[in-house]
Amino acid sequence: MISYALSDEHQELRQAVAAFAREVVRPVIGGYYERAEFPYDLIARMAKLGLFGLPFPAEFGGMDGDLFALGLALEELARVDSSVAITLEAAVALGAMPIYRFGTDAQRRRWLPDLCSGERLAAFGLTEAGGGSDIPGGMRTTARLEKGPGQDNGPGQEAGPGAGDGEWVIDGAKSFITNSGTAITSLITVLAITGGDPGGPREISSVVVPAGTAGLTVGQEYSKVGWCASDTREVAFTSCRVPGDHLLGARGRGYAPVPADPGRGPDRDRRARGRPGPGVRGRVPCATPASGRRSATGLGHYQAIRFKLADMEARAHTARLAWYDAAAGW
Repeated sequence: MISYALSDEHQELRQAVAAFAREVVRPVIGGYYERAEFPYDLIARMAKLGLFGLPFPAEFGGMDGDLFALGLALEELARVDSSVAITLEAAVALGAMPIYRFGTDAQRRRWLPDLCSGERLAAFGLTEAGGGSDIPGGMRTTARLEKGPGQDNGPGQEAGPGAGDGEWVIDGAKSFITNSGTAITSLITVLAITGGDPGGPREISSVVVPAGTAGLTVGQEYSKVGWCASDTREVAFTSCRVPGDHLLGARGRGYAPVPADPGRGPDRDRRARGRPGPGVRGRVPCATPASGRRSATGLGHYQAIRFKLADMEARAHTARLAWYDAAAGW
């Protein structure tokens, strides 16, 4: 039987992030929503708490924690505001984690310290307007490796010394990319078609594109119904060139080699991304006293309203336990 009692360290982290969300985020986040402004000050204060380095080793500037700790932080932030929660989740699980898990030592040492410190943010370019997140069928973005005279331009190139030869030339566009257009965005990891037979299986690879690279165009911030203080944009690539050593992981294994290594990559991110859910549902304590204050209609006295509140609490508790069970395998 798995125990869901938090360790002392996890409990202290939960309490610290909850206090931050309640005392620092809650009083000001409404203003960011009204101004449609990215909360740089809040992100900087989250960085000082070490939240962006939670699951990474100290050698890269991390906190030597784990993804469970990240999940706890996401839940407590989401209790107050989902914008700051998704900014943290995307920066860590989508942005920095692929660099850590599949990057070369040189790539890790180049990009991770700034990402772990929270001084810079990373984004992950997967979704496309015509195909959503359907990797094998809907992707249209391409990347071709242009090498020097006499060098092989074919598939099969692994990340390593040889991957530094030539340049990747990227063309296409990605949609709904979180953290792609902030003033502190460091890089976007782009999934692209790098080969394959016409009409057959396509080779998908990941390529790191630093912010500011020629040929990379970041669109305007989307007008959203929610998450109004997070950064979400379309990004386009027009003959965008990056060095050959910006290939992340093995060529043709761009979507975080799930078949060879289950649970490492997008599966892990999805578990982290699910964590703000219990936080949002955890706003039940706010709804309960609010219903009691509605003296004009006496909402809190109606049994039907009490049933709704009880159902909300049950769902929040169930979601939390389900996530704990999923996270136990991290």
